[in-house]
Amino acid sequence: MGVGNNMVRVDAIEKVTGGAKYTADLEPKGLLVAKVVRSTIANGVVKSFDLEAALAVPGVVKIVTCFDVPDIQFPTPGHPWSVETAHQDIADRKLLNTRVRVYGDDIAAVIAEDEIAANRAARLVKVEYEEYEPMLTVEAAMAEGATVLHKEKPGNVIAHSSFVVGEGTYQEAVEGEDVVEIDHVYATQSVQHCHIETPISFAYMEKGRIVVTTSTQIPHIVRRVISQALGIPAGEIRVIKPYIGGGFGNKQDVLYEPLNAFLCTQVGGRGVRMEISREETLACTRVRHAIKCHVKAAVKKDGTLVARKFEAYSNQGGYASHAHAIVANTSNEFKQIYHDEKTLESDAYTVYTNIATGGAMRGYGIPQAAFAAECMADDLAVAVHMDPLEFRMKNCMPEGYVDPHTHVACNTYGLKECMEKGRSYIHWDEKRKEYENQTGPVRKGIGMAIFCYKTGVYPISLETASCRMVLNQDGSMQLQMGATEIGQGADTVFTQMAAETTGITEDKVHILSTQDTDITPFDTGAYASRQTYVSGMAVKKAGLIFKDRILDYAAYMLDKEKDTMDIQNNVVVDKESREKLLDMAELATTAFYSLDRSIHITAEATSHCKDNTFATGACFAEVEVDMPLGKVKVTNIVNVHDSGKLINPKLAEAQVHGGMSMGLGYALSEELLFDKSGRPLNDNLLDYKLPTSMDTPDLHVQFVELDDPTGPFGNKALGEPPAIPVAPAIRNAVLNATGVAVDSLPLDPQKLVAHFKAAELI
Repeated sequence: MGVGNNMVRVDAIEKVTGGAKYTADLEPKGLLVAKVVRSTIANGVVKSFDLEAALAVPGVVKIVTCFDVPDIQFPTPGHPWSVETAHQDIADRKLLNTRVRVYGDDIAAVIAEDEIAANRAARLVKVEYEEYEPMLTVEAAMAEGATVLHKEKPGNVIAHSSFVVGEGTYQEAVEGEDVVEIDHVYATQSVQHCHIETPISFAYMEKGRIVVTTSTQIPHIVRRVISQALGIPAGEIRVIKPYIGGGFGNKQDVLYEPLNAFLCTQVGGRGVRMEISREETLACTRVRHAIKCHVKAAVKKDGTLVARKFEAYSNQGGYASHAHAIVANTSNEFKQIYHDEKTLESDAYTVYTNIATGGAMRGYGIPQAAFAAECMADDLAVAVHMDPLEFRMKNCMPEGYVDPHTHVACNTYGLKECMEKGRSYIHWDEKRKEYENQTGPVRKGIGMAIFCYKTGVYPISLETASCRMVLNQDGSMQLQMGATEIGQGADTVFTQMAAETTGITEDKVHILSTQDTDITPFDTGAYASRQTYVSGMAVKKAGLIFKDRILDYAAYMLDKEKDTMDIQNNVVVDKESREKLLDMAELATTAFYSLDRSIHITAEATSHCKDNTFATGACFAEVEVDMPLGKVKVTNIVNVHDSGKLINPKLAEAQVHGGMSMGLGYALSEELLFDKSGRPLNDNLLDYKLPTSMDTPDLHVQFVELDDPTGPFGNKALGEPPAIPVAPAIRNAVLNATGVAVDSLPLDPQKLVAHFKAAELI
């Protein structure tokens, strides 16, 4: 019972049998259908519409344009709201946009009786634009005379942040030193989340309130953003989140719920359904930011890292979304994972452009940082003829590290143990020796990468979560969480935590995967690898109160001191002898129906988390490179994670497998491409090269379990870390195999062949 066991997922049967109810399964009859009309330019202004042909389509109820929506700009990222104006998210979009900033921008919406009519009418809407030159790169958007995308940011730079660790500049640090230097640009690409269920919602009015059922990671934040976007009180909005088919951060943005909520008010409160197609999802929701990192680094010939200079440029796309938080995270990781003898200089920029908007995606800027930092580590090791693993051992985040700016600390430290465990598992020393001096067109190599990742968002932002427990008449428990199950297994671990804390067995803990802002307690949602850590503490706190109240009632029934009793396997027992005293079912029935003392036993607790801690780990990858074909085959790969105590080892392993799979696509094949006009070229799953099971090797997982004192059960982050180190580990394995350093992702055949030709290997 409780934490540490391989309990079967609480939602497993419902999901594999088709019993789980997703948003589309809950749609009432008679819903209208809404279809977004999208811009056919990437940069410009909507001047006018011709709606005559569209309105003539049978079944069309109404067409709403960018000229008809409230003149309110609102933010969309799934961050906790800040009462301090300076820390609030950027409000830079309206329900429909007159100023076009991306190809496929939301400029109008058709409401019709069915999907056929809505689609047909949307295609018939005629638009007159004033068009400007698209700016697809950071360089173009920052150039002198570039078109301003948002008047609030006249230079198109959303934010610029900088810091120095140590004293003086990079140049001063290396002056007169006997060092080897590198100067590289490491670049990552735009990729999309590709969750199975595309964004979908339906909205209607009931008793003057708007009710929105939606596939989201952040129901309570969706409620707040709808309130802001429509300019109405939050109490007039109800948001329901049922089962969800994945999100990975894309649904940590408030995507189309505010527009759908507004549209239902335009048809008298009648229900309106809005489903975003796969093509729209790929290009018109959110992507992982493309970030260029210009790195200068100096190392002594014994491998000591002396100084680094880091400049990161994040391509934000047309709207702020999570904005500078991403690249700020990138620069933090670069600071944290390696340590300089003298100086680290860091500058980070986030820039508006005319490509798809960047938002949250699993790892939140750290995969981009890991690519830069881990390519750098191998390139420096090669430059001084040092084993890359030994270079990392010498220069990586030390035990007891505390970030000088955020003060997040290594409360438990397993990084070097993770490296040693991976070294042994993959036979690092033997393989590095075996793969020296290869010839021929097909070569093998082995590479690695390390990472660190904080747990939750404190102290940068608020961390708060609540849990409610209710005793049922049969002695079982209702467990209500504002935290969201999005496929990662949260409901299962919350069930285990509740059982561990209260003594009520898992089969008697009833948790609902649906969140309803009218009913469920507040939680900011699923992101930042926070829920097991932050929401888990709310479960623990509520469980202790709940147990105390149950024992208080047992003391009344048995005329015994509360402190002499405990609950074990649904039975009140004597704390010392473990003798059975009272069944929970009997206690619960009495509590409900006693004519003398009827009490409905409940407990609710909030975890206002003011702790954080680092999870760390490493990835080791072995590859076979066919140079004439430009093909990389991963033959062996293992992730080793220091994520504290595991609440459910099997679920933890599955979580790592999922993250590694995302890392493989990031490394080898995925990239959202745009033509010179900003139009997406591969916004479908035929042309967007998502790895399939045929492309995926056996994925191996190891853990270093350390009891973190800040976690509710010794646990810390595991949701996002698995996606972080895979791509650089594969890049470094290709470097080991071929001697060719490829400094951008993905490592696709065209790019690799060009590099191998340039190196005269083919």
